[in-house]
Amino acid sequence: MAESNQKITVLVTGASGLTGEIAFKKLKERSDKFVVRGLVRSEASKQRLGGGDEIFLGDVMDKKSLETAMQGIDALIILTSAVPKVVPGSYPGADGKRAEDVFGESFDFNGPMPEFYYEEGQFPEQIDWIGQKNQIDTAKSCGVKHIVLVGSMGGTDPNNFLNHMANGNILIRTCFRLRRKHMLKKACPACALRRFELVTQAGMSPPRTATQIPVNFVWKRKAEQYLADSGIPYTIIRAGGLDNKVGGRELLVGKDDELLSTENHFIARADVAEACVQALQIEESKFKAFDLGSMPEGVGEPTKDFKALFALVTTRF
Repeated sequence: MAESNQKITVLVTGASGLTGEIAFKKLKERSDKFVVRGLVRSEASKQRLGGGDEIFLGDVMDKKSLETAMQGIDALIILTSAVPKVVPGSYPGADGKRAEDVFGESFDFNGPMPEFYYEEGQFPEQIDWIGQKNQIDTAKSCGVKHIVLVGSMGGTDPNNFLNHMANGNILIRTCFRLRRKHMLKKACPACALRRFELVTQAGMSPPRTATQIPVNFVWKRKAEQYLADSGIPYTIIRAGGLDNKVGGRELLVGKDDELLSTENHFIARADVAEACVQALQIEESKFKAFDLGSMPEGVGEPTKDFKALFALVTTRF
């Protein structure tokens, strides 16, 4: 499939997300190389992408809808992710906004922090683990030849701030106990029996609140490991801090979060999307997992040779 003249039929899941929409449009613009499909959750999202027959309505928790979208595809780009929202009244001018709409290079991480929540059914365990597992299983049953999965840097750090947003643990696997402001630092013995526990519902808005007890597992990394063990050729891209600028920077690959402590951990969503598209065409991207960052805007030369970039990666996971 890679580096051939045959068109590649690709499904982008999460196609209405900020990065997913860019990837979908990039593939659609290259109709000489790709036949693109998109998976979205709502009719409104479908219409925003043009409303064509190539856009499928579905849910990552519903395998039947995934099967319909994946029949006959060659490759899958997984860009679904749990998205926390801002608790009303916790941060000026941000009520109900997604975290990705609030955080950016201009956000002062040393100042007041918003509070976040996940909508019912949209917790990281459901979207980033079960939902991605469903996609991988369905892709395998449909004979998909290559999966590109976009994850996140920070999976090696239990204290990464993403794990403290809405107590959903985007990166870390947890069990939950009802607490107000105190976060326990020790493992919970109940985890030996129950992987996920929420003692109580705490009101209608936000839908759920609780405080986390970190346990040494990772929802996103759990899905990544599942993909790596699936036997399907894969490319796992662990993106750094995302921004919404144009892109076209000099890209850098790393491993084990080594870029996180540098100025190179930011990357434009457009560059992540471009890396996904390029990975579909380049054999050197397969059976590899890597962190992806970039030089600061205006520094270095824009990356053009993705084959050389992927060749620098030596890690399978």
